[in-house]
Amino acid sequence: MEKPFKNREEVKAEIRRCDLVGGIGIFASLIFAALGVIVDALDVTLILESISWLLLAIFTGLMAILPNMHVLVAKHLFGIESELKSE
Repeated sequence: MEKPFKNREEVKAEIRRCDLVGGIGIFASLIFAALGVIVDALDVTLILESISWLLLAIFTGLMAILPNMHVLVAKHLFGIESELKSE
């Protein structure tokens, strides 16, 4: 059976990197949502209208799912490989 990964340390580094990118995306999404709510409550325009900030928050949140899914799949395959090694 062929190994899913060639180098275990490279996989761990990739998991950390994708986890960081996903976390930054989620944090940015929360910031954009807060800006949307604040701009709407104050009834001002802060570069974008409030609906644009909220749409940007939704888009960023959806894009943050991609690195998190990559982390899930990598951890799953990493676990399968570890389990096969122990047998």
